[in-house]
Amino acid sequence: MNTKIPGLGIAHLALKAKDFDKSYKFYTEGLGMTPYLSWGEGDSHIQMLKFGDGAGILELFAGGSDELPEMGKYIHFAYSVEDVDAAYETALAAGAKPLTPPKSVALESEPRKVTIRIAFVIGPDGEQIEFFKEVG
Repeated sequence: MNTKIPGLGIAHLALKAKDFDKSYKFYTEGLGMTPYLSWGEGDSHIQMLKFGDGAGILELFAGGSDELPEMGKYIHFAYSVEDVDAAYETALAAGAKPLTPPKSVALESEPRKVTIRIAFVIGPDGEQIEFFKEVG
């Protein structure tokens, strides 16, 4: 429990897409996210997409470019899934590019050792997407 900021959690991830329609189609038709809230028009259009089974929202912004924002940059989005291999194949079928095929990794972590199953793809806007499951 966080005693400094009670209830602290991730509300949403935000992605500013160069090709809004392509990214929207990838995340909805390809990965199964569902539209939640939408506002603005043209390069000011924003669409929130619910992940589905898990709590979470992707906030998709129109008007992106190839330039990195000055406020910082992320490494990747990591989505928790039931089946990493199936999620990877689903993303590839939806147009993602392969980055790291599914693999299991034994982490010598503290306070306990865990094994995770992960895979990475590149989304339609060049974003790195990880599919993640703790398996043991």
